[in-house]
Amino acid sequence: MRWTSSDMDMYMKEKEYVDTAVIPMLPVSFGSDMKQAASMAEFIALLTNQLERQFRGRLVLLPGYTYFKNDSEKSLEGVKNWERELGKDQFKHVFIVTADTEWKKHERNLSSSLIWLPSIPLEHMDENYKVSIIEDQVKQLMHLFIQKWRESE
Repeated sequence: MRWTSSDMDMYMKEKEYVDTAVIPMLPVSFGSDMKQAASMAEFIALLTNQLERQFRGRLVLLPGYTYFKNDSEKSLEGVKNWERELGKDQFKHVFIVTADTEWKKHERNLSSSLIWLPSIPLEHMDENYKVSIIEDQVKQLMHLFIQKWRESE
C-alpha cells in the first residue's frame, strides 16, 4: 500500500495483515554531488515503488524520507523518530532502503533493517532496459524481505 488516502482506507480495513513499513531514503545535496544524490533518490524511488506493487497488502510504502546528505546526525535522529512512531503501531518490520553508503555507518544505531543497494545510474538507459534492471533488483529484495519475515516467525 502506498501513502495515499485510498490505500490508507484499505490499510485501516486490513491492518491486522499489514506488518511491514518501508522507508525510502532520498538524499538531497546542492553541492558537487547533487547529480549523484538525485540519481540515488530516483533509483530508490523506482525500486521501492516496484517493491510495493509486488507486496501490495503486506506492506506500507511510506513517503520518502528526504534528508540533506551532508547532515547525517540530524537525519539519524529523524529516522529514529520514525522508528519510534512506527513501533507504536503494529509494524513488526521496518525496512529502510537506501543507496547512500553513509547510512551503513549508522546501521547499528537503528532498530530497523537497513537495506543498502548500490545506485544504478538510470538516466541514459533505454526505458525497457531500465525496467528490466529495476525488476531484477526487486527480485533480490523480495528474497531478502521474505527471509526477514521468516526469521521472525
